[in-house]
Amino acid sequence: MPKKPKTQGEESRAATLVVVESPAKAKSIQKMLGPGYEVRASKGHVADLPERTLGVDVERDFAPTYEVKKDKKPVVEELKRAAQGKRLLIATDPDREGEAIGWHVARLLGRDPREPIRVEFHEITPRVVKQAVERPRPIDQNLVDAQQARRVLDRLVGYNLSPLLSLEFRKRALSAGRVQSVALRLVVEREEEIEAFREETYFVLFGRFLAEGKEVAASLYEVEGKRLWTGQGEKEGKLHLATEEEAQRLAQEAKGLPYRVAQVETKERRKSPPPPFTTSTLQQAASSRLGYTASRTMRIAQRLYEGVDLPEGTVGLITYMRTDSVRIAPEALQAARAVIGEVFGPEYLPEAPRVYKNRKAGVQDAHEAIRPTDPRRTPESVRKYLSEEEYRLYDLIWRRFLASQMREALYEQTVVLFQDEGPSPRFLFRASGSVLKFEGYLKAWGREGEEEVPLGEGGAPVPALSQGTKAELLEVKAEERHTEPPPRYTDATLVKTMEELGIGRPSTYAPTLETLEKRGYVERRGRTLLPTPLGRQVVHYLKERFPQVVAYEFTARMEDRLDQVEEGKAPWPQVVLEFYAPFLEELKRVPKKTCPQCGRPLELKVSRFGQFLGCTGYPECTYTEPLEKKEAEPIGEACPKCGRPLLRKEGRYGSFIACSGYPECDYTRDDGAPTGQACPKCGGRVLRKRSRRGKPYFKCENRDCDFLSFYPLLSTPCPTCGWPLVEKGKRALCMNPACPEHDPALVPGPMEARPKAPAKGKKPLALPKDWEELQAFLPELPEAERGALEGLAQGKALSEEEARLAKRALFKLRMRKGRAKKEVAPA
Repeated sequence: MPKKPKTQGEESRAATLVVVESPAKAKSIQKMLGPGYEVRASKGHVADLPERTLGVDVERDFAPTYEVKKDKKPVVEELKRAAQGKRLLIATDPDREGEAIGWHVARLLGRDPREPIRVEFHEITPRVVKQAVERPRPIDQNLVDAQQARRVLDRLVGYNLSPLLSLEFRKRALSAGRVQSVALRLVVEREEEIEAFREETYFVLFGRFLAEGKEVAASLYEVEGKRLWTGQGEKEGKLHLATEEEAQRLAQEAKGLPYRVAQVETKERRKSPPPPFTTSTLQQAASSRLGYTASRTMRIAQRLYEGVDLPEGTVGLITYMRTDSVRIAPEALQAARAVIGEVFGPEYLPEAPRVYKNRKAGVQDAHEAIRPTDPRRTPESVRKYLSEEEYRLYDLIWRRFLASQMREALYEQTVVLFQDEGPSPRFLFRASGSVLKFEGYLKAWGREGEEEVPLGEGGAPVPALSQGTKAELLEVKAEERHTEPPPRYTDATLVKTMEELGIGRPSTYAPTLETLEKRGYVERRGRTLLPTPLGRQVVHYLKERFPQVVAYEFTARMEDRLDQVEEGKAPWPQVVLEFYAPFLEELKRVPKKTCPQCGRPLELKVSRFGQFLGCTGYPECTYTEPLEKKEAEPIGEACPKCGRPLLRKEGRYGSFIACSGYPECDYTRDDGAPTGQACPKCGGRVLRKRSRRGKPYFKCENRDCDFLSFYPLLSTPCPTCGWPLVEKGKRALCMNPACPEHDPALVPGPMEARPKAPAKGKKPLALPKDWEELQAFLPELPEAERGALEGLAQGKALSEEEARLAKRALFKLRMRKGRAKKEVAPA
């Protein structure tokens, strides 16, 4: 039977290339669109500013120079081949960054961004995906410009500040970012608040009353009309019981007086449900309820958004997860109400759907809040298709969304005041409590982290009493309390503070926190974030030298200006200039480190062996010095061999302890934190050390001893042989190879000899691709080197000496070209 010929529309759809960002997303969308489409992944950014040069022309409206990233060149070539003769649709993530990636893809594939080639998937479901590909639009240049402005700002800061930090602190791989530096300042200043905190003691009084045959616990509220200070808020005008003597004296005065029930107040309190998740509130809830870091939360959410294989096909379980809007589509509201009625009952449904408004001005409302793509997919129904962490996060999102459309929780709150009956009453005790009458949204959302009583007034339920009834004070107790310092930041509270201050945007919270930890500026203690000594030093340096870079208001204003670029209300070069001009003034005032030989400024340089400091006068001045230059420091111990002082020194494998009498005395030992354990082989101290990759291990301090463990030593010895036990997982195992309880997996085996890679032949010397640019600096070379290069350019056969001179000359020209491009700010 002859095949039915394809119509013109079917022919065009059969030749459509769809470009997305991630391979997982490509797999999901390919299944939804079917064989008429080819879906490829760009695997993130395909082009960026150059790695080793500034890439921003500050004289020409900050014009950026983009180049294909090294690791993405094969990806770009594959996309070019796939796009030949096909219709192109770009379906990168629906935000500024995704728009910029799409713009680069269009540019590299030779397509006009003004043509309708851009589609957005706010949720990855067959219905939405098929509708989106039928309604493409041009790439939004305003979104591209906003992302371009952010990238240029970050490059100007990083390119100029990061080398300064490395020079100042003599450490490798230090960085400073516009948002990152302000977030670090928050963590450091909170820690300084904690250290400056001075604990105050105060006392509160609790009374036990008997009224109408019922016992009621109440706290002292007022004395002679003066409110008792309970450790919070201002003390001025309040009664502060600072000593136990004062508290006991007041307790004695309160005893023995007749009391009555002065007031009984019963109120109905309604607590409204929270709105559906935005990026920041999702990260906060996942941190407090699940213990997930912000970056972990976003990685899991990305997988839930991109698609999960279910029996009905591949489908995204949640909508796009980078949003600061609480808006919900009408059809999603109706679906939620249907599920609430079925799962929880019609009594949990409000009369009309709840509509939430964004509290902050300037919120980008292009996306909905984070919600399930189909509320009918309960967490339990999809659990077997998800990993445990995916299930827990989806469960959190599902319950929050449904809770946001449910009725209020209803409390009955009772407040009872007890007052003495003297001629001029002095003491007023207060009891308050509440009873949950109707769960409302708590049925879905749960009570974890929720205040049991609205307005923070809570306790056990208070029995019903009649106003004016006599009451007997059975007992009064004074309780000592202490004021507490402000809590350290967690991922949740830091993201919340950044959002409140207007620092960063939904897409930047998680990467900012991840960078702070990766650079060694903060460390985690449980769920809390602590600044490292390096983090403190960096913040103090930036506050002194670059106050505007770390100013909260200035950074928040720049975020608002970037939003205006996105809305088409401000040209992006103008916004960059508003930041760069004051930054440049601060940069000029920073004193330069100078070369001890010629007085020219030193700069950070990079070779195949890493970073180092070198003179800007090279090749005339060849002065260099190591970047991480640490002087030997005494440790306050005497050498056991000769009695001279021991020093802590730095070697290629880290720090070690050596005798100051070297080379006469060759005593050395490993350096590390003592564990308090003795080596079972030689009796020396066992030290805790870290590998180059930062992993801890345990080693004897004596270099002649080969005791080594990759697992923590326990204080409990092995009952069979007496060696220390080590902890592996949840088991305690013996390290002694001669012990019958020994586990052979604990002893690291010898590394197998690895075959050497075959030697590669030397490539013949040739002129580089940027030879035309390098020629401008030829006159600065010595005559012999210049002549060798000119011979190479003319195709002459070079002798071994001439080839050596030409190679050295090319290196000098590249260095000179790099300095010329890096001279952004005047010295």
